[in-house]
Amino acid sequence: MSGVSTSRDTLRDLSQIGLVQALGVPRIPQLRRFVAGAPLLDGPALVGSVGDGSFAKQVQALLDDAGVARAADEGKVAAVVLDASGARTLDDLAAIQQFLTPAVKRLAPVGRLLLLGPEPADAPDVEAAAVAQALDGLVRSVAKEVRAGATANLLVVTPDADITSTVLFFLSARSAYVDGQVVRVGAAVGTPEVADTLTGRVAVVTGAARGIGAAIADTLARDGATIVAVDIPAAGESLSAVANRTGGTALQLDITAPDAADRLLTHLRERHGHVDIVVHNAGITRDKLLANMDADRWNAVLAVNLRAQLAINTALLGSDVLGDSARIVSVASTSGIAGNRGQTNYAASKAGVIGMVRALAPQLAQRGATINAVAPGFIETDMTAKMPLGTREAGRRINSLRQGGLPVDVAETIGWLGRAASGGVTGQVVRVCGQSMLGA
Repeated sequence: MSGVSTSRDTLRDLSQIGLVQALGVPRIPQLRRFVAGAPLLDGPALVGSVGDGSFAKQVQALLDDAGVARAADEGKVAAVVLDASGARTLDDLAAIQQFLTPAVKRLAPVGRLLLLGPEPADAPDVEAAAVAQALDGLVRSVAKEVRAGATANLLVVTPDADITSTVLFFLSARSAYVDGQVVRVGAAVGTPEVADTLTGRVAVVTGAARGIGAAIADTLARDGATIVAVDIPAAGESLSAVANRTGGTALQLDITAPDAADRLLTHLRERHGHVDIVVHNAGITRDKLLANMDADRWNAVLAVNLRAQLAINTALLGSDVLGDSARIVSVASTSGIAGNRGQTNYAASKAGVIGMVRALAPQLAQRGATINAVAPGFIETDMTAKMPLGTREAGRRINSLRQGGLPVDVAETIGWLGRAASGGVTGQVVRVCGQSMLGA
C-alpha cells in the first residue's frame, strides 16, 4: 500500500489478532512491565504462612516498606505470597491447598503468586522431602492455570536465606515474562547490601551492539550501572551508538581471539580499576542437522558461546579485577534445556554454559561473587521476525503467557541477578520464557 508504513510490531499484532479470531483462542494478555516511578504492585497483597515458616513476617515488612496495602477479607489482590518453608507433613500440604484455592480466585490480572518452600534435600524425613518436592509440581501447574498475565513461581529457601532482592523481583513488573520457575535462595554471598540498586557498579556486556545485548546495556544503565559495551569490530557503529546512549564505553573485541580475555581485563583495569557485573551475552547460531554438521559450524558456535566464556571467567578468577560482590550472568537458552532440532551445536553450547555456571558457583563464592544463567525462550527480536509466520506464531503461543517475550524481559532478569543485594542466588538457571512448554 503506497504511502502506508506498518511497523513490525503492528504486523505482529495484526497477525496475532487474526489467529485469535480465526481459532477462537483466548486473547493475549497485556503484561505489566517496569516503569520508573510505578508502585511495586497495582493493588493489595495477601501474605500467609503454613507450618512454622519464618519468612512471612519479613515478606510483610518488605511490602509495608514498599507501600503495598494489606489485603482485605475479600476482593481482588495484586499478589499472593505463601510462606510454606516450614511445611513438613501431608497435613501441611493440605493446608497449603486450603489457603491457595480461594487466594487464586482473588488474583487480579497480571498478578503475582509466590511460594516459599523448603529444600527437599534438607528434609528431616521422607514425608518432609515428599512435601517439599510436591510444591515444585504444585507451582508449575498453577502457573499454567492462572490467567490474564498472572505468574506463579517458587523460591526454595534455606533457613538463613537472603530473600529480599529476590522476593521484590518476583513480585515486581520486572519479572513479567518469568513464570513457573523454581529458584533456590540461600545465605548471601558477598558483602551484604541494603540498597537494591546498580548505582556505581561497572558492568561488562558482550554482544552489546544489538538485540538482547543492547537491551541489557540500556536496562543496566537505566538502573545506574556504568556500561562497558563489547562486540566485534564489524559491529563498531552500532556498538558506539549503544555506548553513547548509555554513557558508557565501547570495546571492539572478538571474544574468541587468544588474547581477548587479557585485552578485556586490561581495559577494565585501566578505565575502571575493577568490574562488578559481567554479562556473557554474545552468541551465534550455525544451524544444521547433526547428520550434516561440519566441523566449522560446530567449532564456531562452541568458540563464541562457551569457550570464550570459560576463558574470560578463568582470567577473572585469576585477576584482581573482580570486584567485591561481583556478579557474573551468562545467557543460556531453553534450547540448552530442551534441545532443538537442527541445533545440536547451539544446544550443546548453551547446556555447557549451564554446567559451567553450576561448577563455578562454589569457586566464586569464595571470592564473594556469584554466577547464574538466564535462559531465554521465544524473545521478539529481528531474528525471530524473519521466521515463517506459522513457526513464529507457534513460538509465541507455546507458553503459559501465550506470547513472545521482549529483550527487556531478559535484561530485567539480568539486572536483578547483577545486584549486590542478590547474593542469595548463585549457581541457578532462570528461564525467561513465559513458562514455555518446551523443557518445562
